[in-house]
Amino acid sequence: MSTDNIKPKVYIGKVIQNAVVFNVQNWQGQPMNSDHLLQNVARLFALLEERKIDYLLVEGIALLQYVEGRNTEDIDLIMALASLKKLPEIKITGRDNNFARGRFDELQIDILLTRNRLFEKVRQGYATRQHFVERDIPCATVEGLLLLKLYALPSLYRQGNFARVGLYENDIATLMFSYRPNLELLFNELAQHLSETDLTAIKEIVTEIEQRLDRFNTGFAE
Repeated sequence: MSTDNIKPKVYIGKVIQNAVVFNVQNWQGQPMNSDHLLQNVARLFALLEERKIDYLLVEGIALLQYVEGRNTEDIDLIMALASLKKLPEIKITGRDNNFARGRFDELQIDILLTRNRLFEKVRQGYATRQHFVERDIPCATVEGLLLLKLYALPSLYRQGNFARVGLYENDIATLMFSYRPNLELLFNELAQHLSETDLTAIKEIVTEIEQRLDRFNTGFAE
């Protein structure tokens, strides 16, 4: 059997290690032992399994299971606040109603809290298990990732976070191009969690992305 089309497993620890090592902002101050990151990633997911924590891997690392992506220095998980309290090894550095941020030794962890109804919906209804080098891990589906990224766009626009808007819209375009998801189903889900104004704006953004994809598919006349 040919192995030419077999996709190699994503090595989470290596992805994060490379992102840290090649980020020039990390070259100042006390040098980090990046080898510890490999151990931290393996230990984190071992703890999640040992303590029977319900969680879902999302955002950058999850995206790499479906498309080529950028390096990322953190791990993003959907998790209940009660579950987070079972992990005192994660030192919380910030929290609001929907999100928490913490450190697991040298590893940055971003938590999407399930008190947000959409985050909980993605955790329950848009999950699969994906094979990583470290182990098999509960991971968001393509549709789950799209829901999270589309949901975040109105807030990012209001914040004027142009760089992050560009990254998210590129991720959305790449997933749409590769997988052709049923957008109407996603819009119907988002309608339960967003204002009509925000949903209309998202639909306009998706239409613009579709137009870009059409231009890519047809190419420019010679």
